[in-house]
Amino acid sequence: MKHNNHKFKVPYDITEESINKYLKLEEFTDNIILFIDMEGRIVDANNAAIKAYGYSYEELISINIADIRADWVYTEEQMKLAINAGILFKAKHRRKDGSCFDVEVSFLGCAMNNKHILASIVRDIADRNSAEEKLKAEKELFRTVFEQSPIGMAFCKANGEIIDANPMHAEILGRSVTELKRLGWKYITLPEDINENLKRYKECITKADSTTKRYIKPDGSIVWGNLTIASLSFENRSKQIYLCMLEDITERIEAEEKLHESERTRAMILSNLPGMAYRCNIDKEWTMQFVSDGCYELTGYKPEDLVGNKELSFNELIDPEFREYVRIKWEEAIILGDVFREEYSITTAMGDVKWVYEQGRCVYGENGRAIALEGLIIDITERKKKEDEINYLNYYDVLTDLYNRRFFVKRLIELDEKSCLPLSVIIGDINGLKLINDAFGHAQGDRLIVAIARIIKDCIRKNDIAARTGGDDFSILLLETDDIEAYEIMDRIESACNEYISKSNDAMFKTNISLGCATKISEKEPIEDIIKSAEDRMYLNKLLQNKSLHNSVISSIKTTLLEKSQETEEHALRLIKLSTSIGRKMKLTVEQLNELELLSTLHDIGKIGVSDNVINKPGKLTCEERVLMNKHPEIGYRIAMASHELLPIANYILCHHERYDGNGYPQGLKGEEIPLLARIISVVDAYDAMTEDRSYRKAMTMENAIREIKRNAGTQFDPEIVKIFIDTVSEAIDL
Repeated sequence: MKHNNHKFKVPYDITEESINKYLKLEEFTDNIILFIDMEGRIVDANNAAIKAYGYSYEELISINIADIRADWVYTEEQMKLAINAGILFKAKHRRKDGSCFDVEVSFLGCAMNNKHILASIVRDIADRNSAEEKLKAEKELFRTVFEQSPIGMAFCKANGEIIDANPMHAEILGRSVTELKRLGWKYITLPEDINENLKRYKECITKADSTTKRYIKPDGSIVWGNLTIASLSFENRSKQIYLCMLEDITERIEAEEKLHESERTRAMILSNLPGMAYRCNIDKEWTMQFVSDGCYELTGYKPEDLVGNKELSFNELIDPEFREYVRIKWEEAIILGDVFREEYSITTAMGDVKWVYEQGRCVYGENGRAIALEGLIIDITERKKKEDEINYLNYYDVLTDLYNRRFFVKRLIELDEKSCLPLSVIIGDINGLKLINDAFGHAQGDRLIVAIARIIKDCIRKNDIAARTGGDDFSILLLETDDIEAYEIMDRIESACNEYISKSNDAMFKTNISLGCATKISEKEPIEDIIKSAEDRMYLNKLLQNKSLHNSVISSIKTTLLEKSQETEEHALRLIKLSTSIGRKMKLTVEQLNELELLSTLHDIGKIGVSDNVINKPGKLTCEERVLMNKHPEIGYRIAMASHELLPIANYILCHHERYDGNGYPQGLKGEEIPLLARIISVVDAYDAMTEDRSYRKAMTMENAIREIKRNAGTQFDPEIVKIFIDTVSEAIDL
């Protein structure tokens, strides 16, 4: 936690070294953190608390927790729970200006020098819609902090067993995380130190203290570490977990032991550090006295190029936007005697931009005068990339590269002000996307979404904000744009979509986007009403377009089925003629006959979702291929259910491969459990298939096909329908 106008203070005489270690972790959170004594007085707070409540730091630490509780319920029982095990509860807090907000509070007691204080982490939960995303982001951030921390961190049991450790902890000890968890602390501790270390460990876990100890690496070398231990639980001492923070102080110890070693030896040690170690003058150009060999890998320049600023100064490597910032932060660190820690970007000799982390401190002479700066600069480019990826996912849609709903809502709220009026909104929805997904697969549907998104980006202006706000939904925000100009932009998008569709031969693109537009011209108009008005107009347009678009897509699906399967238009016509003849003999209704005609054409529509290699394979299918082929009734059912026009025959499509004896698929229906129209199409489809040549066999004669149908009556086929079928076919033969 960085306090801008005050020095961090913890009661009960906590050492400055412990505070510094706490600060390293606290900097990573935006949550409100309060420290409260047992009387309820606030004794410390972080900058997030200052920002949230509107008090200055001095004001905040002068008040009681009751002063910021709008729903005050604070009992001794709560305090006992917090001290013993910690509690989590919801409350309402009050800001300095009197406004209130809902919070979630984590309350945990901390033992410090045999006294207790309450540590409170407060989270604003006003916006519950993003709670899960925020929690996920925080977990990812914690994992990033844990994994990328320059401090070794490990979670341990009371007996010293290591539960988990971060890469830096493993790196310091020269072992893998898995190895550390398996070995435990005793195996990696110098044998002669074990008893003393165990004693100090017990003291540390009791008092939340730190200790210095020696570790042994696999190669037998010694690592000096400064170990700070903090308890994470007080529930059950046998189940308590402790956070162990480890700093590699080997070099510091060795430096102390070898205080009088030559400058050459010191330089050699520094040169073996990762990144670039340096010592420089306190002047305008940071004139280098010493630069380690890591300089070349980091910057592309040799150490001798920078020493004495022979070829260039390090200041020239710092990107211009950071130069003054770095100088100001160093000046602050020198004045306060603090450690300098900052991140900024540099440009290497090869022209590459790298993000670096610099940590250093001022070196003072005997008279207290600042004489030089020493520090280490390491490459953190990969870590920054990961952070950028996280930030990208927070505000962008990965598929389309448009903004996401979260960003759109955020900007809509921010821009809902007088200076942005007139403010126009365009709402769009892709027509028939579900049908395309079911018919051609989600990959094809994604192609359509990307194509529409690209058209939208090409049609809007530079400062317009376009977002994918749902699966098939798009929203566009137009600042200082009246309704005339907004409708021009909407027409431009529609025209571009129509042009694209007209040029596309893909069946999946025989659809379009429905758009609606509304404009806010007065401050008094709620932005929610504008959004609702745009949506209503979009749905009206969608209603007008939907039927023709659906018919277009279905027509394309039919074409695709004929192209990829062995079926022909003639096959469909023969099925229609034969099935409707049987239907008339069975005295079916006109509606049933119409459905039977549609079923004759589209009963195998699900085959468009099966690989061409399987459908058109010459010879017998493998078991795996048969499984894939047998899924086409289910695929066809999903396609039909997504279309109003095909909805009446959806169940017939699903059941057209069921057998009368119950051995069919996909449901294993039996007898009259199978819908009548599915039983009819099962007979006529089998007959037509047997009397036509296929890639894997020659056609049967009509007589042999009829005999085969008759032989399977009562097992594969409905015997009553078989009788009517034979009569119908016989009449046709006689004619």
